Amino acid sequence: MANLDILTYPDKFLRKNTIPIENINGALQTIFDNMAATMYKAPGIGLAAPQVGIGQSFIIYDIMQQEEGHDLRVLVNPTIITREGEILSENEGCLSLPEFRADVKRAERVLVEGVDRDGNPLRFEAEGMHAVVIQHELDHLNGILFIDYVSALKRQMYNRKVKKEMKKQ
Repeated sequence: MANLDILTYPDKFLRKNTIPIENINGALQTIFDNMAATMYKAPGIGLAAPQVGIGQSFIIYDIMQQEEGHDLRVLVNPTIITREGEILSENEGCLSLPEFRADVKRAERVLVEGVDRDGNPLRFEAEGMHAVVIQHELDHLNGILFIDYVSALKRQMYNRKVKKEMKKQ
């Protein structure tokens, strides 16, 4: 499996909306597997197509602890149908925003629809950490980054840090 490059902020591709997938074929299955290898190596618990430069609507994630094994999930053309409650996602991070962590308010429970990697329809409820990961990754499909939910001051501080790092390179 190939390791893919993860786009990092402020790459403009991360701000683009994705398009729905019409056909799940063998090439897409390979992309799912390559994204999973990339996510596990990073390490991370979720990865959306735009984070690896793909403008299609799908995410992968695995919230299981590594010592417990893996439980990779693939969601194609996912949508959140309903949101309930509120939870504070403490110390949320993102592979596309290295070295940035923040507390983000998210819905505590979500009802999600989409299809799995084999094209089978899915409809399920997620809560707690599972709901947070889904909301975070689905935001990527709409060009939204979790930094958009933090205060302007925190955003400015991170922007300055990124610009300084970019000048060094």
